[in-house]
Amino acid sequence: MAECTADRKPEAGSRPGTIGPRLKDRVAVVTGAGRGIGREITLGLAREGASVVAAARTPAEIESTAAEIISRGGEAIAVPADVSDAQQVNALAGAALDRFGRIDILVNNAGTFGPIGPLISNDSETWVNTIMVNLVGTFLCTRAVLPGMVERRRGKIINLSGGGAASSRPNFTAYAASKAAIIRFTESVAIEVAERNVQVNAMAPGPVFTRLTESILRAGEAAGTEALAEAYRQQRSGNPTLPDAVALAVFLASDESDGLSGRFISAVWDDWRSIPSRIQDLASSDLYTLRRVVPAQARSEE
Repeated sequence: MAECTADRKPEAGSRPGTIGPRLKDRVAVVTGAGRGIGREITLGLAREGASVVAAARTPAEIESTAAEIISRGGEAIAVPADVSDAQQVNALAGAALDRFGRIDILVNNAGTFGPIGPLISNDSETWVNTIMVNLVGTFLCTRAVLPGMVERRRGKIINLSGGGAASSRPNFTAYAASKAAIIRFTESVAIEVAERNVQVNAMAPGPVFTRLTESILRAGEAAGTEALAEAYRQQRSGNPTLPDAVALAVFLASDESDGLSGRFISAVWDDWRSIPSRIQDLASSDLYTLRRVVPAQARSEE
């Protein structure tokens, strides 16, 4: 797999003052970086000083993302990759290491809704492919970057989860199952690498109108009344919550979130901006995790 060549230094006259300090000298790999939330997170990390590797299956889209970063005085390369393919993921990690020497941040954003409609009508191959992209892709990318992070005793991994992870989502069974699994995957890996100063967290970006949302509109009644109505609301809203999602991703990638790991945080519904003052308390609590809620009597008998 060839590396795209959108990695030239900015020419004289590039706009100054557009790179911030929070992620200076950090290298980030972002999957699904060609459009939607992934593109905005990639641009957000670059604005804070990170050198970025933009990955997705469509070369033209990630080349556009990388070119925009370079035009603003940042550093970026575009590497085409299908995250469900182990060889392509390993090549992605290799391209990042060849270009920048290390990987400090991984954002597992690539994802798909998969089949929309009642389970009984779902195509089995499409259903399984959704798990491959959303869950297995997260696993493959995480496994590819972890050795270097563990060796250097520093790393940040951010897994995109969201709708279907914390509550049921009928007519989106593959998507919901994969997103819920990502949370438990996040929590488990976080414990494995805690002593190596690698933090692994998941985030829900909130309602954002993307091409995935457009697929709900195309599905119509098969998506269900509630999902369809929400998709129309997102279409009308103009994505007011997208800046919050980008800000949360930057926070989780930065030193400000040191000590926070194994958590699932909503960009919209959680008070994540106060987390730096609460990290020690959170470490001994179940807040921002997936836990079974049991009656008070049952808890007292445990």
